[in-house]
Amino acid sequence: MSSVPQSRRRATNAVKESLRALGTQLTLLNHRVGAQLEIKDVDFDCLDVIHRHGPLSPTALARHTGLHPATMTGVLDRLERGGWVARERDPDDRRAVQIRALRERNAEIYALFAGMNDRMDDLCADYDEAELALLAKFLNQVTEAGRASSDQDFS
Repeated sequence: MSSVPQSRRRATNAVKESLRALGTQLTLLNHRVGAQLEIKDVDFDCLDVIHRHGPLSPTALARHTGLHPATMTGVLDRLERGGWVARERDPDDRRAVQIRALRERNAEIYALFAGMNDRMDDLCADYDEAELALLAKFLNQVTEAGRASSDQDFS
């Protein structure tokens, strides 16, 4: 029998279930936003990574997303054709390429996420700064746990 009290196991399971439900809802929201922008889900995920971590080399982007480099070529071709990213020479290595998000199209994305951002602002207003810091720390740790888990070998 486990030494963890049943009430704690229930509370931990409730957190895990809530995170699963959140993941599903965010996936659905991103899918709807991507569809509105006429961007495939995987392309939209890559665009988000470029916005948050870019400019990036295609190899670094493939590592961040877990996509095969050959798949990345198609993704970047579509994003470039759509006016979402630009391929540029790396200033430190003229043979290398960096992918940069084109900020001119940000307003389209922000407008589609405005409802979610407004709801998040309303939710955050109910918490003090220490509570928000704790929530941010927890969510960052969950993100790192997800990253570590996705890096594991499933074979």
